Amino acid sequence: MSLALSEKEIAPLNYFLHSYGPASMPTLHLGWVFTSIVVMVFLIVAGLLAGALVHKRPQNNGKIDDADKGLRWVYIGTGISTCLLLAMAVYALITLNTAARPPQVPALTLTVTGYDWWWKVEYEHADPTLNFVTANEIHIPVGVPVLVKLKSADVIHAFWVPVLAGKTQMIPGLINRQWLQADVPGIYRGECTQYCGLQHAHMALEVIAQNAAEFRQWQTAQRKRLVLPPESDADAGRKVFMEHCSGCHSIRGTEAIGAHAPDLTHLKSRRLIAAGTLTNTPEHRQQWITHAQEIKPGARMPSMVLSPVELTALSAFLSTLD
Repeated sequence: MSLALSEKEIAPLNYFLHSYGPASMPTLHLGWVFTSIVVMVFLIVAGLLAGALVHKRPQNNGKIDDADKGLRWVYIGTGISTCLLLAMAVYALITLNTAARPPQVPALTLTVTGYDWWWKVEYEHADPTLNFVTANEIHIPVGVPVLVKLKSADVIHAFWVPVLAGKTQMIPGLINRQWLQADVPGIYRGECTQYCGLQHAHMALEVIAQNAAEFRQWQTAQRKRLVLPPESDADAGRKVFMEHCSGCHSIRGTEAIGAHAPDLTHLKSRRLIAAGTLTNTPEHRQQWITHAQEIKPGARMPSMVLSPVELTALSAFLSTLD
């Protein structure tokens, strides 16, 4: 299922100085308030410094000693700074509490696990048979809060979708929580913001907000297993996949149950591959298969050595994973 948004419509949603959801709005306001205070303090200090440089020290004519007068201003400045910092701390704590609590019970719960360097996304349901897994792409319904449980499979990562919510650390052995809510449909870019290794900069994800009907349609499609006709042109490619890829990747409906790389059951439905590094086209899929270590050095995906016939067959098979 494709999302009918042009690049022109997608681009404005990636500005991190904007907010498109109630979880990020308090943080945005906090950032502007703190920025204003910092700018004001800078201007005051710069003004005092400039005044001190041009001011001619007067002669002492028996009035209050200059040292005592200067000490008085030190006390005043210290008092003002203390009150200001205390107010900023209180405001930050209030904002943290507001951003941590969704206004209503989350309509959807999912778990995101950070790997070097991709994202596993598990959608939970009261009926375990309706659970499913995808990768590097999160779909959510518009206008409702979504609970996101955050884990790490290896090192410390950080989950951040700037215009929807603040940053949350993903620490091995610990489950942190965050909630997202999008006010308008669109594609929102997310990143790992904790340096996690060589390809940290190429660990992106997308949050795709859809209206309720489109989200239910996508969810229903994602729960389906792969079904191939008994005689299919993709049989040769499936054989190549099982021989070379099934140890790491999984495809529901086949014998491929690898747990070390993204689930590919509905690969073709995703906009991007390699955690946001390439667009999901047949050409880019082939490039990623054969030149993964050139495109993303250090990634767990090896550069596969396949004959032209094997590569063509594998590409045809992957194109059936709608």
